Amino acid sequence: SLFSALHLLWASLVLCQYEDYDFGDEYDIEPDHQQPYYVNPNAQAPPLPYPVECARECFCPPTFPLSMYCDHRKLKTIPKIPHHIQQLYLQNNDIEAMPAGLFTNATFLREINLSHNRIKSHMIDRGVFAKLSHLVQLHLQHNELEEFPLPLPSSLERLLLGFNKISRLAGDALEGLPNITMLDLCSNFLDDSVLKGKPFSNMNNLMQLNLCNNKLQTMPPDLPSSLMYLSLENNSISSIPENYFHRLSRIIALRMSHNNLQDIPCNTFNLPNLLELNLGHNRLKQVFYIPRSLQHLYIEGNDIETINITLMCPSIEPLNTNQLTYIRVDQNKLTSPISTYAFFCFPLIRTIYYGEQNVQANKSTQLPTPVFRRFLTPEEFNEAEDNHETDSHETEEDHEAEGDYFHPYF
Repeated sequence: SLFSALHLLWASLVLCQYEDYDFGDEYDIEPDHQQPYYVNPNAQAPPLPYPVECARECFCPPTFPLSMYCDHRKLKTIPKIPHHIQQLYLQNNDIEAMPAGLFTNATFLREINLSHNRIKSHMIDRGVFAKLSHLVQLHLQHNELEEFPLPLPSSLERLLLGFNKISRLAGDALEGLPNITMLDLCSNFLDDSVLKGKPFSNMNNLMQLNLCNNKLQTMPPDLPSSLMYLSLENNSISSIPENYFHRLSRIIALRMSHNNLQDIPCNTFNLPNLLELNLGHNRLKQVFYIPRSLQHLYIEGNDIETINITLMCPSIEPLNTNQLTYIRVDQNKLTSPISTYAFFCFPLIRTIYYGEQNVQANKSTQLPTPVFRRFLTPEEFNEAEDNHETDSHETEEDHEAEGDYFHPYF
């Protein structure tokens, strides 16, 4: 009918006018004279929405208005911080001092990064951080601190103080920090006398402790049972007391390369959750028990002449398989590959890296099978071979530079 024809014509006109319409176009037009606002319902900040403010020397991205970036600007003093800022980035400047009242206005700060500056302990006024009740992360690594910047707020969870000159630790330095989960003290001047007071014993939430590149000769005493990651490389530790890890059953990664370890009690590492164990570049002469959970084992750069698989794996349990997948044993004194019995004990093994062995004084030799790989797809095997060829072209200086400092962050 005529009525139906008119109805269809009207419908087609309505649909066609939207055929090429881009629904995103109208969202690209910015209204005139509108201040940028940011609404974060979870932030404990001043009443929102609020206008974005920023220090003249810094940059506050409109998309991250709670953050202020003042890094790499050759600043010698800290600029005025707006009230609403929660993340403050001041790394890589020339800041030397932190006067009192610096953060009086910025009470909602949650993260401060002051790494790579020239801050000295005596130039930090006491209590400059104390009233920041929301602060959870503080970066002060790569400065010139001689001691802890006390007092610190109890809200703090991650404290990074690596690459400083800290040689003393007040007895109450860590008592007011119950929420600390990560503490980095690598590359300082800490020795055994500093740790005699057992400063970490009451840190019941501590999960990661980095003490690499210090002057320790013994294992740090009385570590909390909450610990999961422990970094002790580049010290002078010569032994591990028997049952030292008895209370540390949650340890996932243990790094003790570049120490003076010689003899390790057989069941020292009987840890149910251990995944990574690095004992490279010590003075070990024999292997030890490997927990079934362990996946990566590094024992390169020692004095091991033979690898006794029975010590590493006293028994085979079909229902409780060893998880070891990677072993690095280069720069030892091995004269023959590991016994094939290892593949019964460690059925998931994919790589044994033999590399060069120091069989004779001042002379290295290559084992007949420098790298053993199994259970690899053709693509994985080709990639592994390419990586091995690349490694073989590295200079001796490259390996030394790599071993100078084992990265402390897990």
